[in-house]
Amino acid sequence: MTEPAKETAVARERNEMATRTTAGRVTRQAPKHWRAHLVLLAGVVVMIYPLVWLVGASFKPESQIFSTLNPFPWHFTLDNYLNGWTATGTSFTVYLSNSAVVALCVVVGNIVSCSLAAYAFARLDFAFRKLWFGLMLGTLMLPFQATMIPQYTIFYKLNWVNTFLPLVVPQFLAFDSFFIFLLVQFIRGIPRQLDEAAAIDGAGHARIFFSVILPLLRPALITTAVLTFIWTFNDFLRQLVYLSDKTRYTVPLGLNSFIDRASGSSYGGMLAMSVVTLVPTVVVFLVSQKRLVDGVANTGIKG
Repeated sequence: MTEPAKETAVARERNEMATRTTAGRVTRQAPKHWRAHLVLLAGVVVMIYPLVWLVGASFKPESQIFSTLNPFPWHFTLDNYLNGWTATGTSFTVYLSNSAVVALCVVVGNIVSCSLAAYAFARLDFAFRKLWFGLMLGTLMLPFQATMIPQYTIFYKLNWVNTFLPLVVPQFLAFDSFFIFLLVQFIRGIPRQLDEAAAIDGAGHARIFFSVILPLLRPALITTAVLTFIWTFNDFLRQLVYLSDKTRYTVPLGLNSFIDRASGSSYGGMLAMSVVTLVPTVVVFLVSQKRLVDGVANTGIKG
């Protein structure tokens, strides 16, 4: 046998041995993988069951909602949706419209103000920059309950209570430290050479921000917009504090009205409207899921 033929035979034997070894490892690991999959499947069932039960119960007659743990309706009905839409005395369309207005205004406010503040912290040199940045991050540890009374006093003296202004205006003043931090981390990942090249061409900070930084901020801005929309649309406490007129109620307050007026007989409508409430946030999340994950990953926040 010639030397090339011997080398080919040796290489073939090595490949066969490697294949048998890999197959043996896969065979030994298969039972472990099946056990892991079963555990994960059980976890999925436990987590998704409440949502399935909610959707199924919204199509059940009220007399059958709590009669069984079976989430699927035996007698399908749309009465809960038809009656629940106006069960609180105000059309649920009003609640949805108010939530949409507040959420969209807050999204615009966060995108504009937080991106500007983040650019200042990441690129500008000013006195005590690190101190101010540290103080800004320190506000992340303050819960809303700690500042609720002082904020309410300020807005009350401004005659803003029972309007959307306390919910919207602070967001245009870089109120949300979390998104400032997120955008700062993203901007720090953008090479400074781009800024320097634009500065050589005569660009000032405004042009650098709008022409260089802002287009590259798109993933982080999408993340900011999606998280802001979901958190604002589902916010309850802040809206409960400042809104008292039912015509200005948002979706969370509208759902709370079912509890106030239920007397044990409006659970069907409340569950049906809860399903309606889930639709906007679920749609937003599903549409932007990939961009949301990319935006968080690119900021360097790992968790």
